[in-house]
Amino acid sequence: MISTPALVAPSAGAAFEARTVEHRDLRDDDVLIDIAFAGICHSDIHQVREEWGSAIFPMVPGHEIAGVVSAVGDGVTRYQVGDRVGVGCMVDSCGECEHCKDGEEQFCAKGAVMTYNGTGYDGEPTKGGYAQQVVVSERFAVGIPDGIELDVAAPLLCAGITVWSPLKRWGAGPGKKVAVIGLGGLGHMAVKLAAAMGAEVSVLSRTDAKKGDGEALGATHYFATGDDGVLKGLKGTFDIIINTVSADLPMQTYIGLLRPLGVIANVGLPTGNYDFAPGAVVGGSRVVAGSNIGGIPATAEMLAFCAEHGIGATVETISADEVDAAYDRVVAGDVRYRFVIDTATINA
Repeated sequence: MISTPALVAPSAGAAFEARTVEHRDLRDDDVLIDIAFAGICHSDIHQVREEWGSAIFPMVPGHEIAGVVSAVGDGVTRYQVGDRVGVGCMVDSCGECEHCKDGEEQFCAKGAVMTYNGTGYDGEPTKGGYAQQVVVSERFAVGIPDGIELDVAAPLLCAGITVWSPLKRWGAGPGKKVAVIGLGGLGHMAVKLAAAMGAEVSVLSRTDAKKGDGEALGATHYFATGDDGVLKGLKGTFDIIINTVSADLPMQTYIGLLRPLGVIANVGLPTGNYDFAPGAVVGGSRVVAGSNIGGIPATAEMLAFCAEHGIGATVETISADEVDAAYDRVVAGDVRYRFVIDTATINA
């Protein structure tokens, strides 16, 4: 077994503890990654606090992982020691079903194995990136181009691919008007990526508190949706809306902001159901869509695009002893725009 220092949540909502955890010895297709940085995703908080149903404890969260390969299994062909790699939300899939063969491993018919709070095909609980090392199949390590520093690359492995997927699917680019609802960990990446794709980008946020940030990130327009009449004045404006928030929005109102044939792609997970009349989508042939993460090929494509355009996440790097406080700050919206843990500070 391979032992490594990690931050462990011993039970739901409990404070993190620095412990030594064990990973399996390398299989033929495995790589051992020395983790440099791990991003804090809001979904980490939901799972550590058991807000999405029963979870597996003790838990090592983290699915925004950036580091360097330090050892490889005998059969590894994709990577060698010293390569810069990232790991996102998945660490295994069957590799044989139609979805895996299409590079959409997140839809694996057998069920993709999640990076943490999951169970591997060997029956063992998975452990994530709040640690100094992780072991994964080479198929689920993605090369990080030299043009991106590891700290700003880590959040791309979840936040980046989560918004890249719907932007690509629905054709964001020159001549398209894209709106991003919410300017947080996901939203700030959606603005950066959509702007780099050549779209005209607008931010839709409750207040104008982040207006300067939105414009600096690449938005052409910024609208404070809490102001009277703002949403009414935007009817029929956008080709694509990326909804990054997990709030119970008045979906019918936001559908009305779309041009004919427009789409609102939802990547947040609110607790309530969306409510809208069929006529809201039928009349303008509009689409209300959901979007998951993305497969390994799409993740690699996104990273290459980011390197080409000089894009990384906007991060605040923290030490291991600041993670509990960072969770509360994320919930309060007090982060610009992603916390990243310097894993060298984990002292088990």
